[in-house]
This record gives sequence, structure tokens and C-alpha cells, in this order.
Amino acid sequence: MFARHLAFAAFLPLAFATPAQAEPVSHHVLDNGMEVVIIEDRRAPVVVNMVWYRAGAADEPPGQSGIAHFLEHLMFKGTETMAPGELSAVVEANGGRDNAFVSWDYTGFFQRVAADRLELMIEMEADRMVNLSFTEAEWLPERDVILEERGQVLESRVGAQFNEAMLAALYKEHPYGVPILGWRHDMEQLTGEMAMEFYRAHYGPNNAIAVIAGDVDTDEALALAEAHYGPLPPNPNIVRVPRPSEPPHLAARRLVFEDTRVGTPYVSRMYLAPVRQSGDQSEAAALQMLAALLGGSSTTSVLERRLNFEEGIALSAWAGYNGLARDYGVFNIGMAPVDGVSLEEGEAALDRVIAAFLEEGVDQEQFERVRRQLRASEIFALDDTQRRARQFGIALSVGLTIDDVTGWIDALEAVTPEDVIAAGEMLLDKRASVTGFLTTPETEQAAELSQ
Repeated sequence: MFARHLAFAAFLPLAFATPAQAEPVSHHVLDNGMEVVIIEDRRAPVVVNMVWYRAGAADEPPGQSGIAHFLEHLMFKGTETMAPGELSAVVEANGGRDNAFVSWDYTGFFQRVAADRLELMIEMEADRMVNLSFTEAEWLPERDVILEERGQVLESRVGAQFNEAMLAALYKEHPYGVPILGWRHDMEQLTGEMAMEFYRAHYGPNNAIAVIAGDVDTDEALALAEAHYGPLPPNPNIVRVPRPSEPPHLAARRLVFEDTRVGTPYVSRMYLAPVRQSGDQSEAAALQMLAALLGGSSTTSVLERRLNFEEGIALSAWAGYNGLARDYGVFNIGMAPVDGVSLEEGEAALDRVIAAFLEEGVDQEQFERVRRQLRASEIFALDDTQRRARQFGIALSVGLTIDDVTGWIDALEAVTPEDVIAAGEMLLDKRASVTGFLTTPETEQAAELSQ
């Protein structure tokens, strides 16, 4: 039940000179502190109804990793008036679909239904916001479900295990180093009462954001929110608990993850990076451009062009940046070498190409092409109602504003080549990084080389 992000590149026609096609977005705060975002999109008689809570895996008590995800599952078990599974059954009976997702910073629930079913969705969400109820007979089997999910989603996938180990090494103290699913030994000890304690501490209208997007009238949708969410009392238990801060990173960290299941060995590096800052997203925009220039395209990015096509030493190379978080962002680079090229040689090649990029500067033609691609991707996202609703939900959950979301395209447009190089020189310090090798065991490598 995880949110997964994607990006694509496309050239921008002149008709998209400004994002004027964006539908109206309004932001409201109810008397109980709940925020309501309404996005009108009248093209189809469909609505997406979302509720986001500013609580996720980074807010879990020590020794209870995975409790946020466990609670997300238990939110479907029922309330004092709804039977277990009834909410999803009602959504399905009305021709819709629903699901939920958890990150370190937030937990979200959504339904996509016909527009005339919106009030029913809001009514059910308001109910489980304050009236969640479940028994041991309901939570105990669900714990087995999340343990099985960890096995399927993470432990059966060597790349996911490698990524988990990388994040655990990147963060010395901050809870972003703890997996969202939780550590298995913690998950095995979770109880329904722990989940209910987390619910009582974090769930309530004063820690929630409703996002309603689709074929709605703003005034009518707001009236529905006020009618059903408005009467809910603020939760007095909700307080903003400071999270641990990362101490200075003074030395690069390294790890080697060996597994017989590895098909293609690769080297990966993660850097701590700034997040998007409300009111001034210029640094994050420069980092987004840096990632796109280094690794945003399989044919034209700096790393792919040099390592894959010119030197022929890589099967693939990449770079990425995620700054949509409350506390810390992550910038990553990596490459998978061709047979006969070691991971050590691949890492050295990565460092060499990046150093040359920072020394030589940005090719202006490439810069303009990448900027058009990023702008096109952001504008085309406006055409997807659910994706747009997610943009606002994530942003408000991590401390950004409506203006920050609508101003992101302009922030990208304002980036200069000099900004990109400055961002790279600031960020790409190995002392704030973890480098990992994902590979087969040495004995197996030796056997392969001898054949």
C-alpha cells in the first residue's frame, strides 16, 4: 500500500507556454483545524476523495516500527457503526475503488467514485476518523498480513533489501532510516492496543487534510466537508513532537550487500539533501534539474551518454532527487557495469564523470531540453485528477502550501545553469553519503570467472 512516484520526459509544445489550463484550487480551514483542498475538474462525472494525516512511520514510538502501517490496515476494520470491511464494500457496491498508503511523514486514504457519491465517502471517512473500533480477532490476523507483506514486498526482493540497508546506513539518528513497513522483529510484537494508542495520538481533524478533486462545485463540496468533518472535535492529544536531527556527517559510509539472487550487480550512492522549502523552492528546483541532467534520460543524460554510449562500460546509469519530505531529502546516483567491469571501476567512473560535469559546466542546449522536459511533465500532471490531488496532499502533509505546489513549475523555470553547478558542488560531498555495492557472494563471482 505504498505510494510510488514516476516521472516522464516529453517536449513541450508552444501551446503549453503557461499552466493556464489548471483547474481552480481552493484551500479552507474548518473551525476544528481540519484543512480542506478542493480542485474542480468538470471533464468527467468522477471525484477523488482523500484524507491525509500528518503522521507516518517517522512518528512511531521506539520499538514499534511498522505501527503506522499496521494502523493503516486496521482503519478498514470498522467503527462503532460500520462492520469490518464495510467501507470498502460500500465503495465497490457504488462502482468505485479505494485504497490507502503510508510514508514516513503521512498516511493517506482515498476513494475514486462517481461524483454523486461524494457525500457518502465523506461521511464514512469522518466516521472512521474518530470512531475506529476493532477486536483482537480482527487485529491479530492482520498482523500476520503485514508480516506477509514485508516478506513479499521487501524480503523476497534483493533490491528492496539493499535499499533498506542503504537508508539505515544513511541516517544515523533520524527515523527515516527505519523502514516504513517496520523491522520484522518489531512487527511481530505489535498489538491492537499499540495501534489504538497511535490512532489516539495522531488521528483527528486537527491533524488531517481532506483533498476533494473532480466533478464538484467548490461551495457544495465545502458544505459537505463542513457538515461531516466540521462537527468532529479536535483531538487534544495531538502535539507536534520534534523528531531527532541528524548529527553532522563527517565520514563517508560504505556497505557491501551480497546475495545469490543478484542478477545484475550495481553500485548505488545516496546523499542527504535539502527538502523543498515553503516560500523558497529555488534550491530544490536546482537539485531537480541536476538529477534530470545527470540521469533523467536513458539516451541523453550525462551519465548515460558518457558511461553507456561513449565508454560502453555501463548497462545503465541513473540519478534522482526526492525533496518532498518534512525533514530530509535524498539524492541518489548509481550505475550497473557491463560484464568485465568491477563495481569499484564503476564507482570510479561515476565520480570521474560527475567531477568533469561540475568542472566543465552545463551544456546550454542540453539544459534547455531538460528544462522543457521537466516543465512538460509537471504540466501534463495537471491532466490527471488523482495525481494532482496527491500533489497537494503530499505537499501540505510535509509543510508546503498551495502556492508552493502551483509555483513549482515557475521555480523550475527560474533555475540557471550556474544554479545547477552550485547545487552539485554543495550536495555531492561524500562525507554526507552512503555508497553501496549490490553483488553476488565472492565465492560465486570467483566460480563464474573461472568458467
